[in-house]
Amino acid sequence: MAGNHPVTGNQALAQAVITLRNADISDPTRDARILLAHAIGIDPGRLTLVLPDEVAPKVCAEFMQNVTNRSHHTPISHIIGGRWFYNHWFSVTADVLDPRPETEILVDQALKEPFETVLDLGLGSGCILLTLLSEMAVASGVGTDISRRALEIARTNAKALGVENRVDLVESNWFSAIRGEFDLIVSNPPYIAMDEMAGLSREVRDHEPALALTPGGDGLGAYRAITVDVMEHLKPEGRLIVEIGPTQAVVVKDMFDQAGLTEITVITDLDGRDRVVEGRKPPK
Repeated sequence: MAGNHPVTGNQALAQAVITLRNADISDPTRDARILLAHAIGIDPGRLTLVLPDEVAPKVCAEFMQNVTNRSHHTPISHIIGGRWFYNHWFSVTADVLDPRPETEILVDQALKEPFETVLDLGLGSGCILLTLLSEMAVASGVGTDISRRALEIARTNAKALGVENRVDLVESNWFSAIRGEFDLIVSNPPYIAMDEMAGLSREVRDHEPALALTPGGDGLGAYRAITVDVMEHLKPEGRLIVEIGPTQAVVVKDMFDQAGLTEITVITDLDGRDRVVEGRKPPK
């Protein structure tokens, strides 16, 4: 695609797939289609309709630059500026964890019961908290993070979803700046053990914030910090719901139990792996 010779969408796509495959990108065809649709400015589902057409030189240049970035294992969400999560578009940068599809399981679990107040500890992009507020119109929420940049991204997403008037975003190390009780507390905290970091994909290890991935040590520090203070901030019969790594259910359940939570349940993901733990504060 050198020079000014016009190329069709099919030609541009074919070259991009080769480039990404040679860079060991796991799904080069999918990623190339997403990037081409983004450059053209259409939904990926409509891309097939325009592939026979010539691609404008400016669009082609942007597309190939984005393909180059992806070949360096920059996450797709960082290249196109965001990701869909629970049917909502979230702006994403290297300052926040990339929303994962498995985190939608936590949202599904939280929405099984009504709530009026919700606290999200370590909210990152805000995908959990802001989705919950979008789905539960009567609710208001508080989100915490120790990263000011993450809070700014969450603030941007809150405005985009139209829930900014129902959310308070606070710089806080877990519960340190939080007062009061909530019907629901949720968190997808860092849970990767330090000795597991080297085994992560380049997309995750090199491009996502380490603070959102690992608390250091055995990966369980965040759960210890949350469970030691959670009873002070849950209303009677309120729920704590956290995402976990697939090998952490037994120890996190024990932490919930030691904290005084009851009705402790483990929810699996679509692959059958332990993914979410829920517990409830007993009634008065």
